[in-house]
Amino acid sequence: MSLNSIFQYFVPKDKKFFPLFEQAGSNLIEMSKLLKEAVHASDSEDRKEIVRKIEDLEHTGDNITHQIHLELGKNFITPFDREDIHALASSLDDVADFIHGASNRMDLYKVQRATEPMIDMADLIVEATEHVAKAIFELKDLKNIRNITDSCVRINSVENKADYIFDKAVADLFEFEKDAITLIKYKEVLSAMEDATDKCEDVANVLESILVKNA
Repeated sequence: MSLNSIFQYFVPKDKKFFPLFEQAGSNLIEMSKLLKEAVHASDSEDRKEIVRKIEDLEHTGDNITHQIHLELGKNFITPFDREDIHALASSLDDVADFIHGASNRMDLYKVQRATEPMIDMADLIVEATEHVAKAIFELKDLKNIRNITDSCVRINSVENKADYIFDKAVADLFEFEKDAITLIKYKEVLSAMEDATDKCEDVANVLESILVKNA
């Protein structure tokens, strides 16, 4: 083995990890925008088609996560701590799972009409995933720490808004919704949406951990 090839073995494979993370971020934005479409869909067949697209993108996200884990196994040197790469990949995958879960519950439970809190939550999920993707895009150049920190602060703010909407919506359901089955359906959909924003906050926490170690 030549000296040059040995040196190449130890060079961090930034060209592998960062594009994969950016793909995962872009995939989440696409999924969240489709969830917003699903929430606004008035026709059940239209919604089914949107849910199918979200499921396809969730599989795409699974493949990206798998690829990141493969790269972890192949590369001796990584751009940042291996456990942080694993945590970031897992938290991004969790966001995708709950976006898919929210759309799937709407379809399976035959939610005819999205409530105002569902519409608001879908908007917040779009906002959160956009901030997630923006922060990840900045990750390859850790000189722009302020930009990443700003995105993390905004993600936390979105999650706080989502918590408030969820708590208020559930309280209103218990107070005003007389049909127990409808109450459970709405609560389950809202819960998956709120979990999606929680997982976005988990992404922000991992990013902040990376900044602390590498700044």
